[in-house]
Amino acid sequence: MKCTAETTLPDEPPNAVTCGIDWARDDHAVSIVDARGREVRRVTIEHNAAGLRELRELFELLSRAGACEVAIELPSGPVVDTLLQAGITIVVISPNQLKNLRGRYGSPGNKDDRFDAFVLADTLRTDRSRLRPLLPDTAATATLRRTCRARKDRVGHRVALANQLRAHLRVVFPGVVGPFADIDSPISLAFLTRLDCQNRANWLSVTRLAAWLAGAGYCGRVDPAVLYGRLTGAPHGATGDNGAANAHLTRALVAALTSVAAQIKALDAQIAQQLALHADAHIFTSLPRSGTVRAAWLLAEIGDCRARFPTPESLACLAGVAPCTRQSGKVTHVGFRWAADKQLRDAATDFAGDSRRANPWATDLYNRAIPRGHDHPTP
Repeated sequence: MKCTAETTLPDEPPNAVTCGIDWARDDHAVSIVDARGREVRRVTIEHNAAGLRELRELFELLSRAGACEVAIELPSGPVVDTLLQAGITIVVISPNQLKNLRGRYGSPGNKDDRFDAFVLADTLRTDRSRLRPLLPDTAATATLRRTCRARKDRVGHRVALANQLRAHLRVVFPGVVGPFADIDSPISLAFLTRLDCQNRANWLSVTRLAAWLAGAGYCGRVDPAVLYGRLTGAPHGATGDNGAANAHLTRALVAALTSVAAQIKALDAQIAQQLALHADAHIFTSLPRSGTVRAAWLLAEIGDCRARFPTPESLACLAGVAPCTRQSGKVTHVGFRWAADKQLRDAATDFAGDSRRANPWATDLYNRAIPRGHDHPTP
């Protein structure tokens, strides 16, 4: 599905009027300027249901008069939703851009919400050829994006909890860190639920460990005798009252990890269901090693309107996976592109890191980069 909406602004603003909104937590400053850059109206609207109704009524009035363009810093939220419902064209100017634009008006170090609203409105008037309207995604894509980002947040929380648990166990129960590949794997969490301190682990023998692993549904990748050797070969953990006290924290971290793992599993099921119903699912699932979650993540972050990426390079630049070059005289500097869509960058690098396992071109590119000293991802 490709977006058919206009991807550029008209040369002149409708009815020679532009508007800027400076978004804040409690209220929103609104500025309207005419064709000569003079502020013709300034209002402040509270961030509540009544205020948003007032904002919508204001722009419905302007829209009927022919003025229907607004510059704002954020691409989403209740204010943006309200404006889109009123048929307003929205142009997003990032906070970093706005910070630099203040210097045009002689106040680069000053910060005022009402003045920022004026700067947004006037920039929309003067820099139209460089600005692009916000093209909202379909409800299916927006829902998929929220689900994918929720999963990403849960995965980050799982990693943090796993790191905390690993650091804790290295001090109070070192033997349990080594036996299994991942401290947050189901078998590792089941083991820690059953044996959460050195006192309880002392009960184990090779035979007892083998019986427990069989009952827990262990895959059998590593022989129980080897696992037992890893467990007993590590330094002895805390015992007695100290071990019992630390076991409380171990159980708390294990319970938290188990809960987060269940949440991620539920989100995976939602993502699979939402992706199956999406019209563009076949495009992204055809990519090498895209799977379900990765394909959904790419689709959600790229969005429906592919026209905003006229070339592959433009997509790479927005995702921050293309270098940033600076040239002055005979000096050229190539550096990391920090100004990018961070969410899109995460999705793109996750895909790139694993695509080398199924794509010859990506494999060759990866293999040639390693001898040059480049770090490599570990999918």
